[in-house]
Amino acid sequence: MFKLTSLNLNGIRSATAKGAEAWLEKNRPDCICVQEIKAQAPDLAGRFETLAGLRGHFHLASVKKGYSGVGVYTRHEPSEVIAGYGVGEFDAEGRYLELRFDTPRRKLSVISAYFPSGSSGPERQAAKFRFLDGFYPVLARLKAGREFILCGDLNIAHKEIDLKNWKSNQKNSGFLPEERAWMTRVIDDMGLVDVYRRLRPDTTGEAYTWWSNRGQAYAKNVGWRLDYHLATPATGQLARTEAIYKDEKFSDHAPLTIEYDFAL
Repeated sequence: MFKLTSLNLNGIRSATAKGAEAWLEKNRPDCICVQEIKAQAPDLAGRFETLAGLRGHFHLASVKKGYSGVGVYTRHEPSEVIAGYGVGEFDAEGRYLELRFDTPRRKLSVISAYFPSGSSGPERQAAKFRFLDGFYPVLARLKAGREFILCGDLNIAHKEIDLKNWKSNQKNSGFLPEERAWMTRVIDDMGLVDVYRRLRPDTTGEAYTWWSNRGQAYAKNVGWRLDYHLATPATGQLARTEAIYKDEKFSDHAPLTIEYDFAL
């Protein structure tokens, strides 16, 4: 089995101080895709190059300190590491890291991605739409040549069952019609598998992975499902188990772990 976890850390130093590293050591994933590292290379040196026995690879933000950044920690040595996907505006924000694990039997990429949020205002929402427009063909080209699992905080709740208060959020970033249509296009037209929904098609409250820090949202489970595994069809069909861990709170996101019936 290949055990793959995705977690938006909301700061690697903060999340590890709250117990994320100890949980990972106990959970023993083969790979963990992390987002919002919120650190620069000197901050990682001597402390976070490895985590729970896994070696880390990173794509960090260059535009400003303490912002964004993604990584993949892995038990297996990748055949290639690709930081960024070729769009300067968003590569400077550290939003895409692809590790390739190529063998004679399989060409597989594991991707950690952090989609922009548009919640801070119209300017960032416009940037989010630019990101979505440019990222779709990246996924299409990748799917044409290899298997992949894209993990990460996509900052989009796809359907009404993916958030608690869907009626009042229809005009808010993360649940806008254009964002939801992009997800539908990726799943229905491109054919990617929303892996959690393949395993748990009707789950509501247990599916949430993010909670606002306002108004006791976590305690009341007023959440959103923003974290995903999106996989190419053959790989998505190999998913066997899913788990969203909520017994401890390392971040404003919960880790999403899925086990696939293959080995690297």
